[in-house]
Amino acid sequence: MAHKKAGGKSRNGRDSNPQYLGVKLYDGQVVRSGNIIVRQRGEHFKAGKGVMMGRDYTLFAVVDGTVKFESLKTVKRVHVLPVPELPVSEATVPEQAN
Repeated sequence: MAHKKAGGKSRNGRDSNPQYLGVKLYDGQVVRSGNIIVRQRGEHFKAGKGVMMGRDYTLFAVVDGTVKFESLKTVKRVHVLPVPELPVSEATVPEQAN
């Protein structure tokens, strides 16, 4: 009868893929609409003004502006403060040289 010796077992050979979680844009940084601010599991940070939450709890900007983190007693909130629009005037339009 043909026999094959049983192979030894290995305790190695498993490793999970990285999830790339964490804060991507910090307080005071300039952000554009659609940029991801925080990737998280669960609602560690909550969405504030100018921020929406994706279905995987990712926080992203919905307006152009500056990131602002707010820490209250029981909740951490992320806001995007919009950049004030500058009025268009003759000073901003370059003049042509004659």
